[in-house]
Amino acid sequence: MKFNHVYFINGTAYAGKSTMVKLLAEKYHGIACEENYHDQLLTELNKDEFPCLTYTRDLQNWSDFIRRTPDEYEKWINGCIEECSSLELRILEKLTKEKRKIFVDTNIPIHVLKKISDKDHVLIMLADPDISVNRFFERPDKEKQFLYQLLLKEKDPERAIENFRECLKRVNSKERYNVFLNSGFNVILRDEKRTVEETFLLVENKLNLYR
Repeated sequence: MKFNHVYFINGTAYAGKSTMVKLLAEKYHGIACEENYHDQLLTELNKDEFPCLTYTRDLQNWSDFIRRTPDEYEKWINGCIEECSSLELRILEKLTKEKRKIFVDTNIPIHVLKKISDKDHVLIMLADPDISVNRFFERPDKEKQFLYQLLLKEKDPERAIENFRECLKRVNSKERYNVFLNSGFNVILRDEKRTVEETFLLVENKLNLYR
């Protein structure tokens, strides 16, 4: 199925995807599917079908979450991406019936986007991989601060934090960055000197919204 009225923005964290999706929906009176919009379906998920997305549902000890090895963490993230994609597609099929432009902050993998969308309806936004690791706990998100406090309560906080950073490095690797960069879709790189307004104009142009 091709999503003709849907505009997908994928890429790395801290690249501005969420902000652009929100601004695009406002300007074009469209629908904004912001970060983790698939969460609306989480409560109805079957644990056997969606083991990664339901991983924390019955978690007895949240310390188990932060103590995972980089291999375990990467495997979980990859599983979440796959499971999220199926939920995103389910939601988008319903939303497209409204005949409005839909702007999506998405996790749908590159190979799937190539099947379901035209090239000029997909944009990749990238920030340096190190930003996602070094600034992870700078955001005021309750979830991130909750994890940070758990790490500080470990017997060896420094070692615990370093292990968690290694997990983040694994899923924000240069290899994953390069997959996005060389995807064949239009790309916008994060530039600290560029204003939000200037970035927005670039996004409009890359997605051919002027036509």
